[in-house]
Amino acid sequence: MNSEEKPHHSSPEPRREPLPPLAPPPAQQPDPPADESPSQTGRQRLRAAVWPPRVTRAQLIVALLLFVLGLGLAIQVRSNSDESALRGARQEDLVRILDELDNRSQRLEDEKQRLEDQRTELENSSDQAEEARKQTLQKEQQLGILAGTVAAQGPGITLTIGDPSGTVEPDMLLDAIQELRAAGAEAIQVNGVRVVADTFFSGTAGDIEVDGKRVSAPYTFKVIGKPQDLEPALNIPGGVVQTLEKEQATATVERSEKIIVDALRPAERPDYARSSSQ
Repeated sequence: MNSEEKPHHSSPEPRREPLPPLAPPPAQQPDPPADESPSQTGRQRLRAAVWPPRVTRAQLIVALLLFVLGLGLAIQVRSNSDESALRGARQEDLVRILDELDNRSQRLEDEKQRLEDQRTELENSSDQAEEARKQTLQKEQQLGILAGTVAAQGPGITLTIGDPSGTVEPDMLLDAIQELRAAGAEAIQVNGVRVVADTFFSGTAGDIEVDGKRVSAPYTFKVIGKPQDLEPALNIPGGVVQTLEKEQATATVERSEKIIVDALRPAERPDYARSSSQ
């Protein structure tokens, strides 16, 4: 074929631009809680998050420990403030306070022991009425000894005063009575006359009366008490024995484990004094 071939020109390929990257899909928002509406504000959501408070067991234990620690500190501070008053006191004041406390404690202990003894005595008694009657009888006998209405016996001494020259005066016998009472004499009789609180001596040397009853030498004193106290009281320097010896009288003291004082006085009703219980 003679047809004139035309030159074949290939058309240029079109340029391909790179595609932009795909955008990530939008993040899905979490659904709001059931009790939170989309219209709640931030303050309302914060309040809903913190109230009511959610306390764990560990938080409760820590709070309890802190409370106990604070209470202990408060007690210690108060104790220290109470002791500050004594801390500033003088040594003499502290010693006096301690002595007063010791004395008060001892008195209370003694009173407690006395009451406990009485309670035990009554509880152990098979018949409380009989025990009360026995105690009353003992008290009556003790008062009778002091009043001279009942006889008495016990350890003591016998004082015998001889007066060959007739120089012993009534006041010398009275001095002997006073010395014996001061030494603890509980019952005394002189030549058969019971000596009590209102006993008096009268007369003159060689003619002495005791409560209006005439007594003559030798004058015999029967005394119930502790012999170890009675005898030295009569023999002290310048005492009863030396005074009698200066008047040419004699005085002998004899101890005994059993002295009987059996001189009695009638029970007399006082003219004016009455029991306060009446």
